[in-house]
Parts: sequence; C-alpha cells; structure tokens
Amino acid sequence: MPGAKKLGLVIDLDTCVGCHACAVACKEWNTGGHMAPLTDLAAYGADPDGVWFNRIHSFEAGEQGHGCTSRTVHFPKSCLHCEKPDCVTVCPTGASYKRAEDGIVLVNESLCIGCKLCSWACPYGAREFDEDVGVMKKCTLCIDRIYNPHLEAEERVPACVMVCPTSSRHFGDLGDPDSAVSTLVRDRRGYDLMPEMGYQPVNKYLPPRPRPVVPEDQRVARNAGQPSRAEKGFAELLRWVDKALTR
Repeated sequence: MPGAKKLGLVIDLDTCVGCHACAVACKEWNTGGHMAPLTDLAAYGADPDGVWFNRIHSFEAGEQGHGCTSRTVHFPKSCLHCEKPDCVTVCPTGASYKRAEDGIVLVNESLCIGCKLCSWACPYGAREFDEDVGVMKKCTLCIDRIYNPHLEAEERVPACVMVCPTSSRHFGDLGDPDSAVSTLVRDRRGYDLMPEMGYQPVNKYLPPRPRPVVPEDQRVARNAGQPSRAEKGFAELLRWVDKALTR
C-alpha cells in the first residue's frame, strides 16, 4: 500500500551522457519561476558566480583508470529532498521546511536571513547562496510545473526530466512501492547517496551497468578493413560537395 507521498527523482548513471541539458533547462525555467531570478554574476569574467540548482560532475572510473577497463561516469546532483533533512533542523528562522503533502524541501525566502547554516549542514552541497539577494535557494522539483493545471499532463514534470535526451531522469512518487520509479529502483538496485549520513534522501541513483571488455586483438580484427565513422562521414561530405559543384 502507498505510504506518505515522497516526490523525487531517480537518475540513471548508466545512460546519462553529461550533456548538461538538465542543468540548462533548470536554470532557464527557474529564472522565471518559483525562486526567480537565478542570478549570474560576471558570467563571462575571470571569477564567475551564480545560482545553479543542478550540477553535473564527471568522473573517470575503472580498475586502472585508463584504457578499455575504464569509463566516464556523469553524476548529476541537486537537492535530494531528504526524509530527515538537517538543513531544515538547523535553520534558525524556519525558512527551510519540508512539505508534509509531498515531501519536497523548500525555502521561504521572506524568512531566510542568509546565515548559510543550511548549506553547512547539507553533506551533498545542494544549497545555493544567491549573492545578489542574500538568501539561500535550492531545487524545488519545479513545483510550479508539476502542479500547473495549464500544462499538459505529460509536461507536469521537473524541467530537468522534460528535456533529458536519454531519458536518464525519472520523476514520481517514491513513497508508493508500486509506482514506476519505485519499481525501477528495485529492478536496478537503486541506491541512496551517502546513506551513512542518515538523512535518507528521497532521490535515488541507478548504478552503471557493467560493460563487456572486448580484447584488443578482437576489436582490431572485427574492424579490419572497415572505414571508421569519421571516415564515412568525411567521404559523404566530399560526395555532397562534389555534387553541389557539378550542378
């Protein structure tokens, strides 16, 4: 049976390509949304600063960290909307709070004094201090999208989920064991980020699947005599240019 509603994200690290579309869409939507604006200070200067709710880190992972035994893993990170959020506990004004109806952690900017205690308490680095207005801001799970009756039903998802080109981001109720996201977590053995901290993040990550390692001699033999993708593309370009010039 479904328990308390826990809206959150499930992120597939196996298919994320690190394109940053989620970060850009998040920035664009929220600049005119619930916590608007999201400032950019000296964006093209030597020391840029600004507010980004979604950030993507890339890591080289593997047994030896090089060659065919390694792979690049892209790790998107935003607020995890923890069940036991210390950012809420330490807030002296009650500006940070967790909604009972859906579990989303938000900030009431009118109460925030910019003391940054919440950012120190968050082990995930998910809080963003807006230097321009002097308050803390964070991911809202796009509450102005997911509850927006003027949007089509399929568009009532966070902006980051809406734009992901590889469908690596999933949104739903993780408090419902029968929901699509809960089923996905079970099937793919999704996990919490830093569970030892005890904050019980709602957002989950799906681990990268193991990739088969093809011995180098087999890879060479398999591709022997076959033009590379780049060579095929260049040949096609030359044919197109030749055709255009002979018209």
